[in-house]
Amino acid sequence: MTLLLQLSRAIDWLNERIGKGAFWLVLVMTLISAGNASYRFAFDNSSNGLLEIQWYLFSAIFLLAAAYTLQKNEHVRIDVLSGRLSPKGQAVIDIIGTLFFLLPIVLVILSLSIPLVAESWRINEYSANAGGLIRWPVKLLLPVGFSLLALQGVSELIKRIAFLAGRIADPNSKAETHSAEQELAAEIAAIAKEKP
Repeated sequence: MTLLLQLSRAIDWLNERIGKGAFWLVLVMTLISAGNASYRFAFDNSSNGLLEIQWYLFSAIFLLAAAYTLQKNEHVRIDVLSGRLSPKGQAVIDIIGTLFFLLPIVLVILSLSIPLVAESWRINEYSANAGGLIRWPVKLLLPVGFSLLALQGVSELIKRIAFLAGRIADPNSKAETHSAEQELAAEIAAIAKEKP
């Protein structure tokens, strides 16, 4: 179990770094979007390549941060049943969900997406739009993102089994932290107090 917990920590470390890196893509996407909109307004012209890179970045954010979201227990779940269960009951539900839903669907998506990426690479596929971008890099995000999600699923599975065995604390428990909105409000209040 110790070796498996070390593997889980390594997967968590990887997905946390990638997830936090994906946060920066939001800024890049926003700057490109604002720049393209400003250029279009000022010069009555636009670039399909810039529009497509925004879509590519949105895809990257979603797919690369999915595993991080699972790791932080912020994914969408239906708590009607599991919210009423004990922590051990919730861990059992998570194990069943991971084994019978998450990992099988990830494997199906991987088996379907890898041939798409290979074909796109082989034919050097480009967008059909004038000035559009090459397509294989955005298609590559599918197997990469779902591979990271599969790894995180394995990590979460290890943590739930370790919790049931009494080796670690409840992985579903969340530390009391402030939301992003609360942190922003506190920073604004601190700045307001500093001004005379």
